[in-house]
Amino acid sequence: MTIFSIRMVSTVLLGLALALGGCSSSDKKTSGVGDDYGDKMPGDMPLELNGDSDSNTAGGIKTIYFDFNSSQLSSETRSILESNASFLKDNSGVEVEIEGHCDERGSVEYNLALGDRRAMAVKNYLSSLGVEVSRLSHTSYGKEKPVEYGHDEMAWQKNRRANFRVLSK
Repeated sequence: MTIFSIRMVSTVLLGLALALGGCSSSDKKTSGVGDDYGDKMPGDMPLELNGDSDSNTAGGIKTIYFDFNSSQLSSETRSILESNASFLKDNSGVEVEIEGHCDERGSVEYNLALGDRRAMAVKNYLSSLGVEVSRLSHTSYGKEKPVEYGHDEMAWQKNRRANFRVLSK
C-alpha cells in the first residue's frame, strides 16, 4: 500500500468513527428527583423548584379541575390525585403548595373562600392517601390568577382548578 492509500483509508475510517459517534445518545436520564436546572424526571417530566403543574414543570404532578361552584372531588379527580400521591410518596423530598383557583364569576371574597375549600379538599385527600401533611401547604388565589382569559365556559372550566407549585425537591 502506498502512503496515499493508507492516508485515504485512515481518513475514511476516522470519518466513519466520527459519524457513528455522533449518532450515539448523550442524553442522561436521572433516576431520582431533578436539580435546580430542570432535570428530567422519569417519563421526561421536568421537576423545577417553583415549577407548577399548570406549566408541566412539577414532575409527574397534574392539575385537577372542579365543577362550577364546587369543591367536591370527582372520581376522575380522585384518580389523578392518586397518581399525584404516588409521585409524592416516591419522591419524599418534594414539598408542594396546593393552589386553589376559581373562574371569574362571583365576588372576590366568595372565590377566595371557594379556592381555599378546593385546596383543602385536595390536601385532605392526599393526606388520606399517605402523603405527609407536613409536605403539603395550601393557598387560595380565587379568581386572581386565571390560566385562560375569556368569558365563556371553556375559559371558566380551565380556571376552576387546584394546581401544585414545587416548594422543595
